[in-house]
Amino acid sequence: MAVVFEKPKALTDATLHYCPGCTHGIIHRLVAEVLDELGVQGKTVGIASVGCSVMSYDYFDVDMVQAAHGRAPAVATGVKRANPENIVFTYQGDGDLAAIGTAETVHSAARGENITIIFVNNAIYGMTGGQMAPTTLPGQVTQTSPYGRDTNHVGFPLKVCELLSNVDGAAYLERVAVNNVKNVKAAKKAIKKAFTYQTEGKGFSLIEVLSTCPTNWGLTPPDALKWLEENMIPYYPLGVYKDKYAEEAEK
Repeated sequence: MAVVFEKPKALTDATLHYCPGCTHGIIHRLVAEVLDELGVQGKTVGIASVGCSVMSYDYFDVDMVQAAHGRAPAVATGVKRANPENIVFTYQGDGDLAAIGTAETVHSAARGENITIIFVNNAIYGMTGGQMAPTTLPGQVTQTSPYGRDTNHVGFPLKVCELLSNVDGAAYLERVAVNNVKNVKAAKKAIKKAFTYQTEGKGFSLIEVLSTCPTNWGLTPPDALKWLEENMIPYYPLGVYKDKYAEEAEK
């Protein structure tokens, strides 16, 4: 009998702990499928961050390292420089990467470290109860912004791809989403390109994935997908924000 769908080899058999409707599981699968297709599972090292993704080391069937909060790019830098033949990626949420880890993210990009960052943006602190995050939208209600994010008081959300697009060392930056089949396919294509660039030694890549958090958004899974499409994508437009090698090829 022909196999039409199966679990990627780069995922373990562990049951995911994520809330119903959370799209972390989709993103995990896409990363694992790419590792399988590129044939690099056996030489891949993942760096787990702090947040809802902290237990990703239970799910990816590759060598994993646990980093302190926000420090995953720094840990990835050390692993890659010590073992340049390995494929090294971080898996980070917005509270981890865009708050306490902002400096590590920016400077690893500035140095052009040959690593891949999977950045999951759900516009909220998920694991710790739903507080306002650096990516929380203007007017968005959270546990610490019960009347909506007031930009006059706390400033504006941080747009990571736009920020890093001005960093010379960044090679490839793309923002994707996983709210429907079309976007999931585009997300996988972007993730595969990022890992391919690393195998070719082209430098720093970051894929920002717009994701849902039904529990802390207070929505059903279907409504969360709709909220992402109607609110997050307009504020965080999808697309390629930098592709150094494609730009050079066009010159």
